[in-house]
Amino acid sequence: MSRAAPRRPSLRVPSYAKVNLGLEVLGQRQDGYHELRTLFQTISLHDDLELRPAREVVVRCSHPGVPADQTNLAARAALALRRYARRDEGVEIAIEKRIPVGGGLGGGSSNAAATLLALDRWWGLGLGRAGLLPLARNLGADVPFFLFGGTALGLARGDEVYPLRRQVKGHLVLALPGRPVSTAAVFARIDTRLTPRENSHNIFRFVSSDLGGSSALRVLVNELESAALEEAPDLKHQVRRIRGFLVRDGALLASLSGSGSSYFGLFDDAQSAGRAQAALRGAGFHALRARTLSLDQYARAWSRSLGMPRTAAK
Repeated sequence: MSRAAPRRPSLRVPSYAKVNLGLEVLGQRQDGYHELRTLFQTISLHDDLELRPAREVVVRCSHPGVPADQTNLAARAALALRRYARRDEGVEIAIEKRIPVGGGLGGGSSNAAATLLALDRWWGLGLGRAGLLPLARNLGADVPFFLFGGTALGLARGDEVYPLRRQVKGHLVLALPGRPVSTAAVFARIDTRLTPRENSHNIFRFVSSDLGGSSALRVLVNELESAALEEAPDLKHQVRRIRGFLVRDGALLASLSGSGSSYFGLFDDAQSAGRAQAALRGAGFHALRARTLSLDQYARAWSRSLGMPRTAAK
């Protein structure tokens, strides 16, 4: 039997961002989604969620791009878990937003997964990650990944998640053009030229390689990048300049994350990342620093936030 969570006036938890180290689109599925192969990577950039007791499910966020009604993914997660667990109480979810909205960094999906993990502990349900997984899949294709974090292979819609034995380590520079790109519009452009494939090669080559070697990263590509830049042609020149700064300062991988518009460079060392960030800022770009979070680092961060021993995280 699971140990009930201690009663607290509030519970504050992190909600981490992700990048896609690689993304391949194999074809359309019968359910209307796309068959994907992707490599997810959690990074240290995060929102903060504070949960407080309430009569109903309420979301509060000062960011104008974040819905404050029940279309918010965090609210939908709380409502889904409440129905599943047959609970009567509500929760107020206050979101302190740091992850750029509409930037391909998974902020909404991460908020949803964070809400599931936090409420599982708050309400003493004891479902753990495995028990929350079906709910996460119903909320969105990226949500299941954020139950686990680290470096992971995503298959099917991206919702079949397989943490990798060896985790990618590095420092990131995120360049934020400041304009969202419609994911649906990007996939629509992909569909016009998509030739269905039964397999992918670059991501599987990477997974089967020695992940300790940085050269393996060079085989990875994001197949949404060209379609995203066609959808948002005003970004093409910006991305060309951003990529130039990142590669010049030694990025092992420089790529769009998801369908954009955030562009990132992955570096072996903090000094190179710092030089790239300074160069981008000097050229007028909004650039942030972050680091990768491994599977174990992600689990430890959550264990600390939930006030539970590391071994209790399922």
